[in-house]
Amino acid sequence: MSDRPYLRSLTPASIAPPFARYAHGVAVDKAAGLVVTSGQLALAPGGAVPDGAEAQAELCFANIDAILTEAGTGRENILRINAFVTGREHMAGYMAARDAWLARVEHLPASTLMIVSGFTRPEFVVEIEAMAAIL
Repeated sequence: MSDRPYLRSLTPASIAPPFARYAHGVAVDKAAGLVVTSGQLALAPGGAVPDGAEAQAELCFANIDAILTEAGTGRENILRINAFVTGREHMAGYMAARDAWLARVEHLPASTLMIVSGFTRPEFVVEIEAMAAIL
């Protein structure tokens, strides 16, 4: 039995299954509120930007964890992830970081990954935004 029975991953058997570790949709049966993050870039507090998509995604997810904690929730209540990478070569690194971040999350969030032409600075190759329930 889920310790979060009010969060349901939606993956209807009548449509093709998701490509990776995400759900086609998420239902929230009860919630006190929502938290929506801005897109997080891999910028450390001191201004450093790690090299590579996986390291950048790990930092983006760490930033999202901090925002969720500030809101009084956590990744266990994640509803949706929107991610952006600057090329197909960055998809595997992003997905490895995402899957590690979600490894202990029982329900899977909805997720979208898009390839974009770039961000505000050329060293950024990943940006991630998220939505979570406050329960």
